[in-house]
Amino acid sequence: MKIHKNTRLTPIQRKKMASEYYDRSNNISIIDLGKKYGVSRPTVYKVLDRARNNDYIPHKSNNKRFQCLKYGIKRLAKIESQLEKKLKIKARRYNKSYPGEMIHFDTKRLPWLKGENKKTSKAEYIFVAIDDYSRELFVGILPDKTQYSAESFLKQVIDECAYTIECAYSDNGLEYKGNENKHAFMKLCKENEIGQRFTKVCRPQTNGKAERVIRTLMDAWHNKIEFKNREHRKKELIRFVNYYNNVKPHKGIEGLTPMEKLINYFYSDKLLKV
Repeated sequence: MKIHKNTRLTPIQRKKMASEYYDRSNNISIIDLGKKYGVSRPTVYKVLDRARNNDYIPHKSNNKRFQCLKYGIKRLAKIESQLEKKLKIKARRYNKSYPGEMIHFDTKRLPWLKGENKKTSKAEYIFVAIDDYSRELFVGILPDKTQYSAESFLKQVIDECAYTIECAYSDNGLEYKGNENKHAFMKLCKENEIGQRFTKVCRPQTNGKAERVIRTLMDAWHNKIEFKNREHRKKELIRFVNYYNNVKPHKGIEGLTPMEKLINYFYSDKLLKV
């Protein structure tokens, strides 16, 4: 574990400080501890407070950073898979109970194509929506990142979606959030009785499913194909989405494809009766 050069107390020193204080034979005071370790009284109180909960480093035991240190994992993004391998446990994943209960939305600017002039060409943006229950993916490429493009994409999702959408979950981007009486995306949600929930400010990782599917799109679609032009890129995107929804198995839904997950939900009882 790397310790910052300006750190006054290491985890070992914190533990030692707490042991000295709670050892009745020492009868050492808060002031004496502060002088001994070269820290202020508030710092000593903080260390002792954490010691009462058996926590001698400034992160709780359920914190990902603490788990990284504890199990020797360097990157937070890989903690889930690494813990599975090291501890031989199944990672905790949550799924909603039925299709449409929550759909995650996100947006990303697409890279320039080879040979495009950045000064004369306008950027394009990819909008994604993924159903929390089935992982069914909806994607659109739009000319900007405004509320009107978000509205246009939501119309596409509503038209393509075979089930009722109850909640749209997104970050706090201006394309998704604004004055609820004037904002195009929010008004369309209200008209279709779609509730809205948002991630915590400056915490986009709480919209992990949408963030992850964008990364999958870029790795498995955009970075693997040399597109002739933007129209070619859109056609290849349609092919990839079809593959993602109908062919690709997903670990998060027990190795099923999104289409298989939906079929099992809507038709399994009917098939059993037949």
